[in-house]
Amino acid sequence: QVQLVESGGGLVQAGGSLRLSCAASGRSLSVNPMGWFRQILGKEREFIARISWKGDATDYEDSVKGRFTISRDNAKNTVYLQMNNLRPEDTAIYYCATRLRPFALATAEPTNYDAWGQGTQVTVSS
Repeated sequence: QVQLVESGGGLVQAGGSLRLSCAASGRSLSVNPMGWFRQILGKEREFIARISWKGDATDYEDSVKGRFTISRDNAKNTVYLQMNNLRPEDTAIYYCATRLRPFALATAEPTNYDAWGQGTQVTVSS
């Protein structure tokens, strides 16, 4: 059974940066796609970024393009989300997720993902 643990969230001023990490344990995710999502209280969970199992393909939600970068280190079984030029509207709980079927496509649809972390809070002050 895989477990995902996010870290790196916190409080930052607008324009600042944070780097989120998502460490997997229980099994290797080197052949599994990964995604980052976020959720604001009272709203649906929304797609932020996705990365293929190889790490050679990435995609982003329009509002974070050019500011956020998803990457992975399969040797460390970890996925990262570098967030630069943060804005108050980026404030949310951030979740990482994976699809457990090997070599599956990384999609933007949360319901396609089978395992989720507990989330890490990111708060951006103006």
